[in-house]
Amino acid sequence: MNKWIMGIDLGGTTIKLAFISVYGEIVHKWEIPTDISENGKHITIDIAKAIDDKLSELGESKSKVVGIGMGAPGPVNYVTGSIYEAVNLGWTDYPLKDLLEVETSLPAVIDNDANLAAVGEMWKGAGKGAKDIVCVTLGTGVGGGVIANGMLIHGISGAAGEIGHITVVPDGGAPCNCGKTGCLETVTSATGIVRLAAEAIKASDGTSLAAEKIKNGEILSSKLIFDCAEKGDQLSLAVVDKVAGYLGLALANVANVLNPEKIVIGGGVSKAGEVLIAPVREAFKRHAFTRVRESAEITTATLGNDAGVIGAAWLVKNAYIE
Repeated sequence: MNKWIMGIDLGGTTIKLAFISVYGEIVHKWEIPTDISENGKHITIDIAKAIDDKLSELGESKSKVVGIGMGAPGPVNYVTGSIYEAVNLGWTDYPLKDLLEVETSLPAVIDNDANLAAVGEMWKGAGKGAKDIVCVTLGTGVGGGVIANGMLIHGISGAAGEIGHITVVPDGGAPCNCGKTGCLETVTSATGIVRLAAEAIKASDGTSLAAEKIKNGEILSSKLIFDCAEKGDQLSLAVVDKVAGYLGLALANVANVLNPEKIVIGGGVSKAGEVLIAPVREAFKRHAFTRVRESAEITTATLGNDAGVIGAAWLVKNAYIE
């Protein structure tokens, strides 16, 4: 079948778009800026224009495209394709599917962006061949997606898989953007890691490699902490161990409920590789039920920024292509 699927990953800064084959291969990908002015009312119009312009540039007609799969931030009503709430975009009960179909004249399927990253990894990435997967994305925030027996778990109000909002610091935890305190997101996101590192540096004698680098003008970041940890910096290793402990605990609790075959860790923070993943595995082993521990593989995502658009394409393939 020589048709294309339109995969879209809606972010607060950029919108990733890709024409993808029915076999999950990216044919052409590009990005446009996200216009969040006037409560994001221009977003679907901008997407429709971007699709038309790119098809024209490639000398293809719209009949080449089977449909649109799109990942959006926040809880999604999978049945209606509306967004319950996307704070950064100014959307509440926003009829994204309906508007997108009107603007593009193409059928659309909408889901949460972290869910689609999980689906992408299942179809073409680190979770390939597995039907029971937990995916967690560590970036500015912490997202999650759960796949059981090859199907995404949405929950009654579209909020299943919110792994980032599992409470891991029950007393005295830092405030989270969700309104709670002590969420996993507050201690394992890039911003959470920076906060933990800043606290550790402030409480130290200032002789750590991380502290020296900051004194010399480097910006404190999660990458800096992981780089220093790889070089044996004790302060950075302690921060990483704390982060890994929280993440391993949360993943063990999730896995004890779901008994997944694979746990895939993605997002920018996952680029730290084994300096993070190895202690996460150790913490997971300490907290997971024996049979769960023995049957789960913890691995890093392989699709990077393409996971969302590939997962979005799978939605369309699943909905419209036999």
